[in-house]
Amino acid sequence: MAAPPPPAYALIATDLDGTLLRGDDTVSERTRAALHRAAAAGARHLVVTGRPAPRVRPLLAALGGGGLAVCGQGAQLYDAAADRLLWSVTLDRETAETALGKIEAEVGEVYAAVDQDGVDGLTLIEPGYRMPHPTLPAVRVERRDELWRAPISKVLLRHPGLGDDELAAAARGVVGSLATVTMSGPGTVELQPCGITKATGLALAAEHLGVRREDALAFGDMPNDIPMFRWAARGVAMANAHPELKAVADEVTTSNEDDGIAVVLERVFA
Repeated sequence: MAAPPPPAYALIATDLDGTLLRGDDTVSERTRAALHRAAAAGARHLVVTGRPAPRVRPLLAALGGGGLAVCGQGAQLYDAAADRLLWSVTLDRETAETALGKIEAEVGEVYAAVDQDGVDGLTLIEPGYRMPHPTLPAVRVERRDELWRAPISKVLLRHPGLGDDELAAAARGVVGSLATVTMSGPGTVELQPCGITKATGLALAAEHLGVRREDALAFGDMPNDIPMFRWAARGVAMANAHPELKAVADEVTTSNEDDGIAVVLERVFA
């Protein structure tokens, strides 16, 4: 008997917010079915998200997944089955303070939050910072210096007047090699370890899984997904995606609310 043909793509990498998840943090039944069809054909599904590992754990459980996830914009490789980090890069806290100082010297006061490292790390927010996702848990601290009390994977920034694109551009202009600046969603400009992106985390996960970049299909919606699109064989942007991501995408599908991932997977794995 002839061996079955290999899957069209061996790895399906999906962002979470604005991509795999609907606005209420759920995955539609149609998208679940499409992912199951791809899995039956031999493809692996890998979540690649800006959320830190502790904020991904319950979502992976709901998806029935016990595999790997790239978290923290590529700074963490999380093994859900073992509930441990296989790989983690932290942002030096003194460097983070210096970067924040440079940004505030350029644009005035910003409000900051941090994601602590580790599978049980907390999200700490200083006065004035408002979480872009109200469903995500956070602990408020009274002073900025309390943000640095434990190792962190990234810093999240908001500005009282500037929009996300303006803040991200200003931060890139002054931070230099101190950190990587990303924009991962509405109200979510971030500083992460220099050189760390979703692409670095995805490449590490693919190596761990024995999958080539030529066999990877990626889905996303924000500029922080650009490195992932450039790494993968094909990048698909959601209809609700940021214009910068659409500009580098190989294809634009329907929105996250309209089963955009399922629309593509049903065609690819027909």
